[in-house]
Amino acid sequence: MNGAMTASSESKLEEKKFFTSEELSLLDPQKIPQHVAIIMDGNRRWAKQQGLPPMMGHWEGAEVLTDVVNAASDLGVKTLTVYAFSTENWTRPGSEVEALMNIFELYLSKKRNLMVRDGVKLQAIGDLVRLPERVREAYYLTKQATQKCDKINLVLAMNYGGRDEIRRVIAKILEEHDRKKITSSELTEELIASYLDTAPFGDPDLLIRTSGEFRVSNFLLWQLSYAEIYSTEVLWPDFSPKQLFEAILAFQRRTRRKGGS
Repeated sequence: MNGAMTASSESKLEEKKFFTSEELSLLDPQKIPQHVAIIMDGNRRWAKQQGLPPMMGHWEGAEVLTDVVNAASDLGVKTLTVYAFSTENWTRPGSEVEALMNIFELYLSKKRNLMVRDGVKLQAIGDLVRLPERVREAYYLTKQATQKCDKINLVLAMNYGGRDEIRRVIAKILEEHDRKKITSSELTEELIASYLDTAPFGDPDLLIRTSGEFRVSNFLLWQLSYAEIYSTEVLWPDFSPKQLFEAILAFQRRTRRKGGS
């Protein structure tokens, strides 16, 4: 009886997965990157290719994210950090920025229950103060709703820039130094890392960038020191669990030396 129930349960679980058993057999479960970062590039180019307004690319890109998060969770990734809105994106036309803020608000509200169902714990990095109040409220409500989820962390980088993060870290350390809490001799790499936005998650093992670009674009400048970088020509709205699988397979085929011989 128990055996039959177990087999039935496993069958149901298999139906939800994005990958076949044959595909999964190609991966070493002991070498799954625990923290994957993604620069989701190519939304506007995708829309142009489809003859659609630029915002349709962003809408499609937002929908793609849900499948990618769940696929990453199925593979055993524990944290997925995605570059949603950079500090430089404020220079885009006001109408585009406003539309992006609308997408963030709707995505965070619309996907809230799905995140809870799928065990996705929402987090964010960046200076959220500049975001519209409605976006921050949607984020905090979803963060609170998912705080007990434990399958995967989805970290949205919003109003985030690597240089700005380092600037904020320096400001915090200087404030503590002025209060005599930190001396110059205590200023180690480990101490600096503890002040980073990503401190709860650690550094990414793998960075994926879509649309064929090879820049890090001011993303996680400190944290990517020893990350493996994978670039694909696929535009973000066309990115799928299959491309994620290929990136992780390529990651496992590399030898990570982290500065060693």
